[in-house]
Amino acid sequence: MSVVQQKVVFVGTIASTSALDRLTILKGFIAVENGKIIKIGSTEELNTSKELLDFTKIILDENQLLIPGFVDCHTHAPQFPNIGLGLDRPLLEWLDKYTFPLESKYVDVNFAKSIYGQVVQRLINNGTTTACYFGSLHLDGTLALVDSAIKYGQRALVGKVSMNIENDAGYYNDTAEELRDVECFVQKVLEYKNDLVSPVVTPRFAVSCNAALMTGLSDIANRYGCRIQSHISENLKEIEHVLNINPDCKSYSEVYDRSHILNDKCIMAHAVYLCEEEMCLLQSRGVSVAHCPASNTRLRSGLCPVRRLIDAGLTVGLGTDVSGGDSSSILDAMRRAMDVSAHLEMLDTTSVTRPAFNWREVFYLATLGGATALRLEDKVGSFEVGKDFDAQVIDVFANGGQIDKYDYKMEGNEHDRVSQMLQRFIYLGDDRNITQVYIKGRKVKG
Repeated sequence: MSVVQQKVVFVGTIASTSALDRLTILKGFIAVENGKIIKIGSTEELNTSKELLDFTKIILDENQLLIPGFVDCHTHAPQFPNIGLGLDRPLLEWLDKYTFPLESKYVDVNFAKSIYGQVVQRLINNGTTTACYFGSLHLDGTLALVDSAIKYGQRALVGKVSMNIENDAGYYNDTAEELRDVECFVQKVLEYKNDLVSPVVTPRFAVSCNAALMTGLSDIANRYGCRIQSHISENLKEIEHVLNINPDCKSYSEVYDRSHILNDKCIMAHAVYLCEEEMCLLQSRGVSVAHCPASNTRLRSGLCPVRRLIDAGLTVGLGTDVSGGDSSSILDAMRRAMDVSAHLEMLDTTSVTRPAFNWREVFYLATLGGATALRLEDKVGSFEVGKDFDAQVIDVFANGGQIDKYDYKMEGNEHDRVSQMLQRFIYLGDDRNITQVYIKGRKVKG
């Protein structure tokens, strides 16, 4: 991992987004000093700017794009060794058979270290500059994930998973012990004083956490000003089970709300089956949603109506949800999100059709949308003066990649050409096209 270049100017084609329907393409420059964006402008401005004369110039060629880093709002770091396995099973069966036995192994800190270094490097290689991680039940094992994020320079929210309801795998904690461990975890992460890595309080879900534990976790999150993450309404049998063990609650959302889990620092994964009342509740509490189309499809949980969630005022980002999801790439999540919304559009028989997401919109969800969902929009997600420089250099026609260059050009101006390049990357690209990755100005790939 390289050191931060103190003063650098990136010159070339820049693509960013400021809203779901607002894509900005600029032929110009971004000036970065000590990891922060200090100036953005046209090529003409750069040529006349005396204040940038001593900046190192990185000049992109005509087939390269500079775009913001991707934001993964929901993934399970301990489950990466299971990626691609057991995806013919429904959620609860898959958890018992594949997830809990693997996660139990992270009591061994050396095992945790060996896995987590690979996980963080894989995500960085895929252009994920910010990741919101579920760890395992283990304090020291999850601190190894924190250490890996710091070592490789990734921006990360890391959560030690909490569970106290008994299961056949024996993978749960005593309530009092769990609350002590979580507070200790939060304190230890904060003691690092690392501006890229933060703790996130992490009740796994209401299937594995009772009200006493969740209320205690909410109290910890409030006292330390932490974000909080969990799962909601992913699977119909899961919802049925949660309501059976909480018979005095009318909805899954109410179970969390009674324990004060739902607030403006909370991000919930999935939200496939929220009713209108639940959407209103989450919106009123300021809760964000991590849409995980790959795992929702692979585990046959359902098709999340993301357009409905956004229309209801909810903030949505994308998650890979490994290993329920079969890819650690946010590019894949973008394509799956378009597919799911297209399927919903085709199945829609109502008088008010919600259109499928297009590639520009999922580009927003993967960058600024995800940053906003994690309450990091003031730092990352788009290119703006004052924000940290988290970025990727994309070589659209990289050697060995999936995008071939043909002796053929579509009609249009320079803006059209660049738009077509970004579109190709979103539909066809992979890690081979991501030639450089920067996090707070530090080159972490390339």
